[in-house]
Amino acid sequence: MTDSTSRDGLTDSPEIYGPWYYQLNRYQWFVLTVCTLGWVFDTMGQQLFNVVRNPAVAALKGMATDAPEVAKYSGIATSLMLIGWATGGIIFGILGDKIGRARTMVLTILIYSIFTGISGFARTYWEFILYRFLCGLGVGGQFSVGVALVAEYMPDRVRPKALGFLQALANWGNVTAALIGMGFGHLEKISSISEAWRWTLAVGAIPAILAIPVFRSLKEPESWKKAVASGVKKQKAGSIVELFGDPRWRRNTIVGMILASTGVIGLWGIGFFSVDLNQTVFRKVYEAREREAGEAEKDRQFISMVVGSPKEASAFIAKLRPKDLIPEEAGRKDAQQIYDAIVELDQKKLEISKENIISLVETKFPLPDARAQDRQKRLATYLTPPAADSNLGLQEQVDRITARAKKINGDVVFWAGMTSMLFNIGGFFGAYAFSYITGGIGRRWAFAVSFLMAGVSTCIAFLYMSNAFDVFWMTPLMGGSIFLIFGGYAIYFPELYPTRLRSTGTSFCYNIGRYVAALGPLTLGLLSSEVFKNYPEPMRYAGATMCTIFVVGLIALPFAPETKDQPLPE
Repeated sequence: MTDSTSRDGLTDSPEIYGPWYYQLNRYQWFVLTVCTLGWVFDTMGQQLFNVVRNPAVAALKGMATDAPEVAKYSGIATSLMLIGWATGGIIFGILGDKIGRARTMVLTILIYSIFTGISGFARTYWEFILYRFLCGLGVGGQFSVGVALVAEYMPDRVRPKALGFLQALANWGNVTAALIGMGFGHLEKISSISEAWRWTLAVGAIPAILAIPVFRSLKEPESWKKAVASGVKKQKAGSIVELFGDPRWRRNTIVGMILASTGVIGLWGIGFFSVDLNQTVFRKVYEAREREAGEAEKDRQFISMVVGSPKEASAFIAKLRPKDLIPEEAGRKDAQQIYDAIVELDQKKLEISKENIISLVETKFPLPDARAQDRQKRLATYLTPPAADSNLGLQEQVDRITARAKKINGDVVFWAGMTSMLFNIGGFFGAYAFSYITGGIGRRWAFAVSFLMAGVSTCIAFLYMSNAFDVFWMTPLMGGSIFLIFGGYAIYFPELYPTRLRSTGTSFCYNIGRYVAALGPLTLGLLSSEVFKNYPEPMRYAGATMCTIFVVGLIALPFAPETKDQPLPE
């Protein structure tokens, strides 16, 4: 198709000069806007999960946020979402070619919005990951139908810039999610709001309203209508048989899947976990400041009274979390039972008194009469504050410790949001930069530069990021480098297929790759909790090890077709 050819009745005139966005008419702008918003809200739903993943999993599993097992369970939750993402991408990618791009987009927007919001109401870990899987179904379908619509409505010479623009702006969905997480983290610190992760996810239901203008005003491209009509007697739209039966489309699909797997593993198996890494880093920073201020020493006096020794008290203090005062390694079964009772009383808004704690322990952990009496005496001894330690009663001590732990948690959530925001601001510039880089050196060399930059910057960030200054330069550099790759996907994948297979082929590249990529978060979690579990910060070494995945993308590039300056295949 040449520049003078009309696509869907929209003139692609060579007489129009100036920036690419001057060359679009009103309806082309409408298409670009709704497709971009659909992808922006899609990425917002994804990133809301990343911002709150650790505190959500820790709360639902009853663990400390920085426990090594949390990384494992977070990895499982992320992997299952990616599996849902891949499954939905394939299903809705085929539907996009069979029933139309616009109708399919309405379905995907409703699914990812509704199930992101419902995730905030989960009561168990398994319920939570079920909602994330269902959310992933909608997330996966949005990309393929969105880029297919933009590719088919845009003039040939502005298509790479328009698709790069769509992919770049998607990062602002991630930035919005980071700001939402930061806002609720701050509210948790200064107000009565608790479990900010629930509120953060609930906001993700709002984008469902975008389905209204899509349903009412978005038209199917004429090129798609013609391809479907001709397919009655010829090749059928959305045909998986043709996608893998024709040697040309099969080769393109296999190469595309390898390229997609590399980037998705790099982003979801490594890059997005920089938020979790920084939560661990900043929690240690804030707890060190409290130790220097002497606040931790006051807590040790109180905990020593309960646990029985200053050494065990120190281990317990390091594990304090709001609503989660159970020591993982307190050294005494009695101490754990006491704090189980404290948490339950606190949740029920009942007085945390010696009598109530003993009564609740007896109810939750019944023993024969003689042993129960011995335990009651021990508990009463533990729960009687020595006058020399403090003039505060038990309730006041617990309130003070909980308030301070709540403040730390709010600060950590704030920095998680800041990390996510900087990562995605860098990603915005990286994704858009691909459209300019590829215009000069072609698709394959632009991907090669992207993979090299992503591997080096991510490895440096995971190994050396340790303070606020590092966050402000390492994080956007890492995000920009990784999303440079994704800017290439939006431009390159639609160029590999004809109209009747464009949505299906793009979804196979992007989403079959995600089945492989689902192993990324799981691998990171296992490396953190098993291989490097005895290291001071296991996720650092796990992330650096996984950066070798970017080499796989480099190996696939010699087999990738070069599509620079070529029209869409038909």
